[in-house]
Amino acid sequence: MAAPLQGTGVIRTDQNRQNIPKLTPKDVESFSFVIDHVIGNRKMRRAQFIPLGGIPQFPKTREEVLVTSFFESCICKSALSCVAGFALGGLFGLFTAGVDPMSTMSTETPTTRMVLQEMRARFWSYGKNFAVVGAMFAGTECCLESCRGKTELGNGTITGFLVGGVLGLRAGLKAGLFGAMGFAAFSTAIDYYLRH
Repeated sequence: MAAPLQGTGVIRTDQNRQNIPKLTPKDVESFSFVIDHVIGNRKMRRAQFIPLGGIPQFPKTREEVLVTSFFESCICKSALSCVAGFALGGLFGLFTAGVDPMSTMSTETPTTRMVLQEMRARFWSYGKNFAVVGAMFAGTECCLESCRGKTELGNGTITGFLVGGVLGLRAGLKAGLFGAMGFAAFSTAIDYYLRH
């Protein structure tokens, strides 16, 4: 009896079936041995995780999880914001000293030494202020997000209100209230702009 092979047009007969060599377990072991030495030992990976609507990716290893959790911790975020705030504030202080070096100096003609002292003083002053604000804002927002369990526009508003109020309280209750409302509005506007 002859039966056509699907899709090939080749007729399969019982005689063709007899010509196919049979594999023994030794042949299979030899083949696996050769493949392992040609390709190398392959590590078995866990099942692939495919998020809905996302790019397929493998689960993170233990080291990747540790590094990710370190950089997403509130302490790390606050420290990075403090360093970035200091650098940005220092640059801003240098810029303002370069534009207006006579603001805190006497009426005499400024020397190079006086201008450099003014630049250094403004660099440290602005840098410290920006570092404190950056660390306070990042730390408060991270703690708030951790407590609320969600990231949304309201977190920036609440954080701005709290940080602005604390910074403004040094000048009194009225200044604290205005600082809280102003910082909350500014934080909301910046956060809204960055999200959209």
